[in-house]
Parts: sequence; structure tokens; C-alpha cells
Amino acid sequence: MKTSMIAAALGALALSLVAEAASAGPISRACMRSDRDAANSAICGCIQQVADQTLTGSDQRRAAKFFANPDAAQKVFLSKSNSDDAFWDRYKNFGATAEAYCAG
Repeated sequence: MKTSMIAAALGALALSLVAEAASAGPISRACMRSDRDAANSAICGCIQQVADQTLTGSDQRRAAKFFANPDAAQKVFLSKSNSDDAFWDRYKNFGATAEAYCAG
């Protein structure tokens, strides 16, 4: 009986860890991998929540690349493409919202 209870508890723990990892989106993962001093699970999770509310999945994957390669953001900012301009507007909104919502 004790063995089955321990197995059930371990199974529930494993399931919650898998669910937590699955809910970590591209922004949160990029944030955690970044070398920024302020990066931690709380702030990165908050930023991901804002991303989920303000960016599409495609936009999130694109923006996540900026954590590792800030020059990519500069290229988008300087681009004359209408689609890049539209993305940049969404990205700026995301950044301002994340700053207001997640700054502690």
C-alpha cells in the first residue's frame, strides 16, 4: 500500500513538472537561457504571460531570438518591410506591457 502511494505521489510530481515545462513558452525559455542578471523563473514567467497575451506564437518565436542575438532586433527595427514594421509595433507593445506588468 505504501509503495503504491509513493508511486502515485511521484507520478503526480512528475506530471506537474512536465506540465510546468510544457507551459514555458519560447520567450520564457529564451529569458532563462539569457545571461541577464535579473533572469529568474518568476520574471521570465511573467514576461511569458505578457507574451501570451500580446504576441502570436510566431511572433513569440521570432522575438525569443532577440535574447540571444540583439542585432536581429536592430535589423527588424531598421527594416523597411511592412511586415517587419507591423511586427515591430506588436513587439514594442509587448515590451512596454511586460515592463509595466512585470517590473517589481
